[in-house]
Amino acid sequence: MLSAPAAQGYHPGAPATAPSTLAASHLPGQIVAQEFTDRISGVLRNADGPLADVTISVSGNGFDGETTSAANGSWSVGVPEQGAYEVTLEVDTLPEGAALAEGQANPRTVTFAGTSNVTTLFLFGEGIVTTTTSFWDTLAERSLAGLSFGLLLALSAVGLSLIFGTTGLTNFAHGEMVTFGAVVAFGFAALGLPIFVAIPLAVVAGALLGWVQDAGLWKPLRRRGTGLVPMMIVSIGLALALRYIIQFNFGGATQQLPGAQSARLDFGPVSISQNNLNSLLISLVIILLVGFLLLRTRLGKATRAVSDNPALAAASGIDVDRVIRIVWMVGGALAALGGILWAYYRPGVSFNMGQQILLLIFAGVVLGGLGTVFGALIGSIIVGLFVEISTIWLEADLKYVGALLIMILVLLFRPQGILGRKERVG
Repeated sequence: MLSAPAAQGYHPGAPATAPSTLAASHLPGQIVAQEFTDRISGVLRNADGPLADVTISVSGNGFDGETTSAANGSWSVGVPEQGAYEVTLEVDTLPEGAALAEGQANPRTVTFAGTSNVTTLFLFGEGIVTTTTSFWDTLAERSLAGLSFGLLLALSAVGLSLIFGTTGLTNFAHGEMVTFGAVVAFGFAALGLPIFVAIPLAVVAGALLGWVQDAGLWKPLRRRGTGLVPMMIVSIGLALALRYIIQFNFGGATQQLPGAQSARLDFGPVSISQNNLNSLLISLVIILLVGFLLLRTRLGKATRAVSDNPALAAASGIDVDRVIRIVWMVGGALAALGGILWAYYRPGVSFNMGQQILLLIFAGVVLGGLGTVFGALIGSIIVGLFVEISTIWLEADLKYVGALLIMILVLLFRPQGILGRKERVG
């Protein structure tokens, strides 16, 4: 089916050979080459096989494009920016005997949701009726997706919460630590390493980044007695520096990790992709392991002691700087793993992917209670569930807004978070 390349979209008025990467400039009569990294695509097939030479038009956000399906039925139109677009299949260009199935929306609106490519499919054939899924089946499927997304967020949120608990630092560069893990995994895979080797190496690289940050920046600032607010501002500057260093070396396009597309598995009325199921299981195992280490090992008890009272922990003989250094390494490793799983969930690796979920990570940490690891876990699961379930009623572009709104509402009634402790300030 995919033996031939997808047909290219073009602007009306451009030469017939102009591909979708050409956009009309604002100067009359000129065409300027401009590459579109965001695309809308699909495949046209009926019971007899692919449908070729069918016209598809795309419009929206000041853009109008048009293409025809290739011999294998595939089509693709590049668009200048993400957003909502109206896709129309010109029914008068369909081959004789081909007709849209009953209930197919034409034209239809498609919206980008965190990926550089959105796919829309038209069904064909007499007697085919588009079926709708019951509300409860949809709720169950969205809940499963929300649990997977929530545990993915929890990986990064636990690391952020550990760092805050031991140092008091609100680290705005944590999103770039998430991006770093995915980018390094992609780099190792591009060098030819198997993905099951590239991922552990990327996690180790994330831990190394945490070590370098603490040794080269945060420990010297702590020794100088730098306040938490100035350190937070430093973290914002560090985030910007890391983000654009990654963009300079990685590029602005979205790249895919090996195995980014996976089969969907059906469990009764719900289905989930193999990648999302793997993400759910890996996140759950790693979080349980971190919880066990915190509760049952000497290092975990020392970490909790430093989090409760660094001065008293130091007086008790605990090497506070060593504990903080290890926490930074663990936080970096968890963020890197979270970034890799986020790259499979989106799917895709981009230079600003960590920035896209940074506020959701903070929402999980604040909702569960600042500095409490298990609070970060619970808060992240709530955020993940709300993000995915809200898409039943909200537009996909608004689902993150809803998650932040629920955090605000909870904090109005319980400022310390779900598992946080009340403390007197001042």
